[in-house]
Amino acid sequence: MAARAYLTDRRYVEMRGVHLFNLCRSYRYQSTGYYVSLLAAARGHKPLPAIGALQDLKSQSIVRLLSEELDGLIQKSLKPIRSVEFVLSVYFGRNLARRYDRLSLRLFKQFQSPFLQARFVQGRKAGRWVLQSVTPLAAGHIPEDHREFAIAMAQEYFRGRRQRLSRKPRSRYDLAILHNPLATDAPSNSRALKQFLRSAEKIGFSAELIEREDIGRMAEFDALFIRETTNVNHHTYRFARRAAAEGLVVIDDPDSILKCTNKVFLAELMERYRIPAPRSMVVHRGNLKQVLPTLGFPCIIKLPDSSFSQGVLKVSSEGEFQEVTGWMLQKSEMLIAQEFMPTDFDWRIGVFNRRPLYACRYYMVKKHWQILKRDAKGNTKEGEFDCLPLEDVPKAVVSAALRAANLIGDGLYGVDLKQVGRKVFVIEVNDNPNIDGGIEDQVLKEQLYLTIMEEMMRRVEIKKGARK
Repeated sequence: MAARAYLTDRRYVEMRGVHLFNLCRSYRYQSTGYYVSLLAAARGHKPLPAIGALQDLKSQSIVRLLSEELDGLIQKSLKPIRSVEFVLSVYFGRNLARRYDRLSLRLFKQFQSPFLQARFVQGRKAGRWVLQSVTPLAAGHIPEDHREFAIAMAQEYFRGRRQRLSRKPRSRYDLAILHNPLATDAPSNSRALKQFLRSAEKIGFSAELIEREDIGRMAEFDALFIRETTNVNHHTYRFARRAAAEGLVVIDDPDSILKCTNKVFLAELMERYRIPAPRSMVVHRGNLKQVLPTLGFPCIIKLPDSSFSQGVLKVSSEGEFQEVTGWMLQKSEMLIAQEFMPTDFDWRIGVFNRRPLYACRYYMVKKHWQILKRDAKGNTKEGEFDCLPLEDVPKAVVSAALRAANLIGDGLYGVDLKQVGRKVFVIEVNDNPNIDGGIEDQVLKEQLYLTIMEEMMRRVEIKKGARK
């Protein structure tokens, strides 16, 4: 259809379930092409490119980051080229020369604009290519000798898309579940991921597993559920930011990732709101000598963004303390030192939407002080575990977990606690907690997954105006 008709004809305002492909001559700010994508988002349609993608195309920081991420592929793809500059034309993720298809597809997945031009230049280091810019290519500006190929790629893309859509169950909303199939420490195993997919589709989502290369596809979905270990300096955070900017319901939301992945923030938060926690202090180069008089040995030293027991070490002497803090302070200006509090197990209370969801006890590895033990080769050994109905958990444990989690938000959290006699101490609040098939779902079974998916559906319906 003509862009002007889409913008002005009221019939299109009322249409639902629309996937819109914007092939306007220009996407510059406040142009017709810009408003097509902008109003499509306002109407609940799913445009390609989305407004977020158009903004990303203007961002040099995004381009630099992508150049670093794709460095290996860029060098391999462009190695035969002898000039100092190269322009790659991308038509729905393809190029006339098949040797550039992998690079073209990655660029298309990142920016999700039908036609793109990527400009590469030789960097300061001889023989190294750098992505300098990526810009949308107007259909009217496609070179004459490329047009037949561009039309064929568009037809192939639309044909493949129709086939994919025909296989999907009919549903009002689309859910993306971000995962990494190669990760050894993923927060959900394959059994749990399958159960999330089944539960999502049972309540009306069309659900799909996606990976890091699919960040440009966020506008295709209504909700994003992250089942990959999160960190701020990581693609998971960029996914959360992009999805939130596109108006998706996001678990884990970017604010929760920011707060939970930094233990310095959590330590300050627990202290401010007087949440019982092991004695802790923020460590920097200026107060190293105060740690021993304050906490004594042994004590625990943590990198702020540590996870899965990595970057968490017990030190038992002045020499160990100096060695550990020496290399940790090269990575972070601030660390966390915490008193060593030995227990047979740690509590984990899963909290979602400000309510307790599940409860587990993770036992320490035999003859080790943590629930997870890594050897020099990176192999891991886990302690035993058991899950309990929430009504069988001490009320003080559940209460402390809720107090801590609710300071972060209304997302999905795993609160780790220690119990010493009648006293309960919060160790940390984790976003993106483990939900593995056969472990955290021992008590609730399928209902655990349904509860999470039902809440995500409720939030999508509220955001879309389908529920008062």
